[in-house]
Amino acid sequence: MSTSLERREALKDNEILWYERMLEIREFEKRTNELFASGEIRGTTHLCVGQEALAVGLATVLEPEDVIAATYRSHGIALAFGLTSHSTMAEIMGKATGCAGGVGGSMHMCDKSIGLLPTSAIIGGGMPVAAGAALAFQIQNKPQVAVAFFGDAATNIGAFHESLNLAAIWKLPVVFVIDNNVYGEYSRINLTTPIEDLHLRAASYDMPSIKVDGMDIYAVQEAMTQAVDGARRGEGPTLVEAKTYRFSGHSRADQALYRPAGELEMWQKKDPILLTEQALTKKGLLSEAKILDMKAAMVEFIDQAINQARLDPEPGLEQMFENIYTAAKASNA
Repeated sequence: MSTSLERREALKDNEILWYERMLEIREFEKRTNELFASGEIRGTTHLCVGQEALAVGLATVLEPEDVIAATYRSHGIALAFGLTSHSTMAEIMGKATGCAGGVGGSMHMCDKSIGLLPTSAIIGGGMPVAAGAALAFQIQNKPQVAVAFFGDAATNIGAFHESLNLAAIWKLPVVFVIDNNVYGEYSRINLTTPIEDLHLRAASYDMPSIKVDGMDIYAVQEAMTQAVDGARRGEGPTLVEAKTYRFSGHSRADQALYRPAGELEMWQKKDPILLTEQALTKKGLLSEAKILDMKAAMVEFIDQAINQARLDPEPGLEQMFENIYTAAKASNA
């Protein structure tokens, strides 16, 4: 089985693998929802069905040495950046083989080897973390970039202003990515925010901004390349707004009955997997038969990850007390 880093590096310049990774995320989310609904997994979860192109598009641009601080809607980002389906599912199931040893769960994915900082259950919590990582890169004169990945509602909190303001003043190598999926939990954006084009807020910080179709992986890759390259050259931060839509509700308990009639169906016509299939078929890289084969293989692949995780051991009670603190090293001064 490939390691997270091998999966991460394989994604570069391989359009078929981009599509396969998007299929993996879609099938993983579908099965995760079924496992929660059946009671096999406890607690709640937050799915990113319909937003696969943004996650994978981001992963095609960043280097493994770069870092990303993402949200609790984290399975797609984790898988896109290389975390294995087994490691991700084992974490959700609370198994010791999970990426956080089974003590983090659905909202706390992480893997240092691929630059995935621990995902945060705090709304907007990743923004100051990414800014801090970018400051560290700048101080150490390293050519690395940090990315903060957050939802549209997070642009209304104090951490958004503080992080963007600091990044702009110090020209930090950080990219702020708004996953504008129209809803902040259960509230539509027009009910909580006076503007719907959130990238316009970058002007307040004298920061460049980009608006991109987050359902189109090629558009995402182009926009993120521009923003990341600029940060790596020392030109400072960029605010990227990706227009997306989550086909599922906020959490597994949410049936999204508040959505206007026809809205979901309208966005499903822009399904990123469908758009990518069409693009790759036009290029001669996919056929209808190949698509069916890949989808069937992915169902089996996720089945194997789930079955393996079911057999894995659970963490012991003593692991609750690990990773809580570290002893300070004595100074040699």
